[in-house]
Amino acid sequence: MMGLAKAIATVGGVGYLRPAPGTWGSLVTLPLTYALHQLGGFPLLAIATVVAIVAGIWATGVMTAGQDDHDPSEIVIDEVAGQFIALMAISYPAWSHGIEITALWPGWVAGFLLFRLFDITKPGPIGWADRRGDALGVMLDDLIAGVFAAIGVALLAGFSHGVLGL
Repeated sequence: MMGLAKAIATVGGVGYLRPAPGTWGSLVTLPLTYALHQLGGFPLLAIATVVAIVAGIWATGVMTAGQDDHDPSEIVIDEVAGQFIALMAISYPAWSHGIEITALWPGWVAGFLLFRLFDITKPGPIGWADRRGDALGVMLDDLIAGVFAAIGVALLAGFSHGVLGL
């Protein structure tokens, strides 16, 4: 079980890349999101997000059981799940309006940067979740960061298309 948990938590070893394994975990999510969206649109991305969350809580719990460090840097499944949520802000409108998702490239950039910003700085509830000290907290801080980033992407899109008329 430890081998499977390690494979899931480190996203196939991506979490061992240095420096900044969390950024690597977020980066690997970009082509994965594209592939999921191309294969099944927003619904498949939503399903993959739920699977990543459930598997991530389990794998993180297994990997950190009995350890002092509740959030080792090699665990990056939380970044994948959070980045999935951030990118839902472009996947849903692309899917629902029949737009090629690559046409929304500013949203990809904004989603990635905002997610990393919120994940690193941990404002408000993100920091609270991070301080829980358990597997759920490891996942939850990135899930909340993903929600914040998705909201940011939607606001930026609204500003760009509404106010700026682009």
